[in-house]
Amino acid sequence: MNTAHAQNVSGSNEHSADVSKIRHIEISDVKAALRAGYGDFLKRPSHAIFLGLLYPILCFILVAAVTGRDLLPLVYPLIAGFTLVGPFAALGLYEMSRRREETGEIHWRDAFGVFRSAAFSQILMLGLLILLVFSLWILAAVLIYSHTLGTIASPAAPLAGMFSTTEGWMMVFVGNIVGAVFAVASFTISVVSFPMLLDKHVNAPTALATSIRAVIANPKALGYWGLIVVAGLFVGFLPMAVGLAVVFPILGHATWHLYRALIA
Repeated sequence: MNTAHAQNVSGSNEHSADVSKIRHIEISDVKAALRAGYGDFLKRPSHAIFLGLLYPILCFILVAAVTGRDLLPLVYPLIAGFTLVGPFAALGLYEMSRRREETGEIHWRDAFGVFRSAAFSQILMLGLLILLVFSLWILAAVLIYSHTLGTIASPAAPLAGMFSTTEGWMMVFVGNIVGAVFAVASFTISVVSFPMLLDKHVNAPTALATSIRAVIANPKALGYWGLIVVAGLFVGFLPMAVGLAVVFPILGHATWHLYRALIA
């Protein structure tokens, strides 16, 4: 069993500021992590599908409750925003992969091991930061829509003028640029931090800083991984988000293996 994780779940409330060594990885390592994630998914697909369906449903319910708005104009921002909260939502999948790495077995109940971690408070702290980034993105999307297409389109038919008016094209252009900034920021602070909190005896600031250092040290490989995540989630959302039931678990499991390749 991983010694660091054994300390993490022992009930200690102390979290070190340990500095982990960051490995330099190649695109081949990213592909290997993706294959390993697919292997975890095949080992227990029914349970992974359950988790993959649960998270997007909760995401949509949460946003609907918080905004109290017609969600139609926000469909694209919500889909894009899912890439921001995905690393937090995939915690259970990381834990399932970690358990399989230790025992060779994988079960849906392993996902709930997250709640028994002594680092749970640190995980929540980082999760709140990710949710804040997500909320700021939705707010930015609402403002962009209100100042562009929202000035000429009714809420019931926002798509009518998206590609046929200057305001619509402006919304698409500005929205994609702003969304990319949020996506890169969220990816940078979370790609390593959440798996690290499950695996090592560190606090949230240390995990966040390590994630940033990992991205800086591996811009090509992690940039490639980021593109895979975006493309995968896009494909997953196409058939009424049903594809997420397969895509999201595979990406979640693969993120754990990518973390293991990155952090010594």
